[in-house]
Amino acid sequence: MKIIVKKDDTLLNYLYNNLDIPKKRIKQYLTHGSIYINNNKVTKYDYKVVAGMTISVDTTSKKELPFDILFEDLNIIVVNKPSGLLTIATTKEKEKTLYHMVREYLVSKNKYSKVFIVHRLDKDTSGVVILAKNKKIKDKLQENWNEYVKLREYTAVVSGHPKKDTDTIIQNLSETKTNLVYVSKKGKVAITSYKVIKKNKDYSMLSIKIETGRKNQIRVALSSINNPILGDKKYGDKKSKYSRLYLHANRLKIYYPIIKKEILFETKVPIEFKKIMNNKK
Repeated sequence: MKIIVKKDDTLLNYLYNNLDIPKKRIKQYLTHGSIYINNNKVTKYDYKVVAGMTISVDTTSKKELPFDILFEDLNIIVVNKPSGLLTIATTKEKEKTLYHMVREYLVSKNKYSKVFIVHRLDKDTSGVVILAKNKKIKDKLQENWNEYVKLREYTAVVSGHPKKDTDTIIQNLSETKTNLVYVSKKGKVAITSYKVIKKNKDYSMLSIKIETGRKNQIRVALSSINNPILGDKKYGDKKSKYSRLYLHANRLKIYYPIIKKEILFETKVPIEFKKIMNNKK
């Protein structure tokens, strides 16, 4: 299905007003990468369309995820979550979430499919996320998570250069009613280790390992040493000119009880991290 844009608008609004398709279905097409503008895939609801553009809607192909599947079997599916995507729904957003996308993808292949979140990443953090396909394995992984997790490794680009090239930051963290995490004597312990792997004039790229899974712990730890993560307007990079948070969960190793072996899930460092360290925009 192809249409030519007659007037400027946002993509979702234009399609809703010009196609005999429910808004929910249009959102699904966008979410699963079935809509193209001038032959380029577009997934943003508020993408600006202008008169003369050609919009193509693929209504026939099976649903595919707009991000990489790193591993999938009968019990789990492991994906590379993009930055800016919620892991699960909130009161403000129900559909544009990792959970919803993966569920729709699995149901398109088997209508009896189910999916359960095993662990989460912040909305603005990208990287490895595991979801379970049945409650039994979900409970098994969650109940033994600290025992089963063998490695949690992240890559970050931070402002400036840390005083130490390698260090371990141990803090106690608490959370305000407005969901801001801060250092507190009464908080839960958070252990964050980092190593500088590259520097340029303005920034440093770090390899980070965590021994605890506290909310926002990496962001708070690096902000506390005056090297906030680029794009982190919440914890230090207040006037950031970057559209994403430069934090990526690139390696996760767990003991997988189904096969009774350890398994490593790994992704590449996002290309924008490399570009910024090479002084390219």
